[in-house]
Amino acid sequence: MPLNTTMPWFLYLLKCSDGTFYAGITNDLEKRLLAHNEGKGAKYTRGRAPLELLASKACESRSSALKEEAAVKKLPRNQKIKFFNAKIID
Repeated sequence: MPLNTTMPWFLYLLKCSDGTFYAGITNDLEKRLLAHNEGKGAKYTRGRAPLELLASKACESRSSALKEEAAVKKLPRNQKIKFFNAKIID
């Protein structure tokens, strides 16, 4: 099955029920969030539901989304929030 190159890629930030953050990428944000909340997403998020979408950002390509994800994962918690320019109250 050929890849659809017109699908946008998203970088997203989740807040887990234990208060931790999880950053990931997807080309179908709604489907990915559902998978995470059903325990079918990343291993890290399993057992940490419910998950709250804090922020998302459209990226030009899968490659750029992966690069931005790597950058976000290196940031301290408070900088992750600023990366998305989100207003979040803990």
